[in-house]
Amino acid sequence: MRISPIEKSALIIVDVQNDFLPGGALPVPNGDLIIGPLNNYIDLFIKKNLPIFATRDWHPKDHISFRERGGPWPPHCVQNTLGAEISGKLVLPPNARIVNKAFSPDKDAYSGFQETTLCLELRELGVRRLFIGGLATDYCVKATVLDSIKLGFETVLLLDAIKGVSPEDSGKAVREMILNGAIGIVSEDLITD
Repeated sequence: MRISPIEKSALIIVDVQNDFLPGGALPVPNGDLIIGPLNNYIDLFIKKNLPIFATRDWHPKDHISFRERGGPWPPHCVQNTLGAEISGKLVLPPNARIVNKAFSPDKDAYSGFQETTLCLELRELGVRRLFIGGLATDYCVKATVLDSIKLGFETVLLLDAIKGVSPEDSGKAVREMILNGAIGIVSEDLITD
């Protein structure tokens, strides 16, 4: 399927943070391999003067998702640490909007829309179509894509710019997203002129 990032489109980059990359506290296997494709999408959106958003986990030190509090994960993406920073290899423009999520100690949030201003900001810009990539396919990407669909956005899943924790769960997540209405593409499917 050929598709164009036309007016009323935005790019959403999910959680490409140091702690989710190789060497981080909670690395997604081969998560760094999506940075090149994401930078290509970023470049295209910059050329078309379209908005770019980047979500990030922004956990307090005692977040409910951490094992010390009975959660499933080791401490990661703790506010104001190097691990929480968006990867410096991601070439975000100065006007990219950063969306913090999962910042309350007692509430977890996988979706970039959960308890954030993301939807409001997109509506204010008149955005109707979202192009979504990032980490991890089977967690935060899936939750963000499914919420995007529920909120009525035409939702494009960037298949060459996502990686997951588990190959099996990631495959299931991609199928679930597409069955719910996401359009799966790779960069070759984009009409760029």
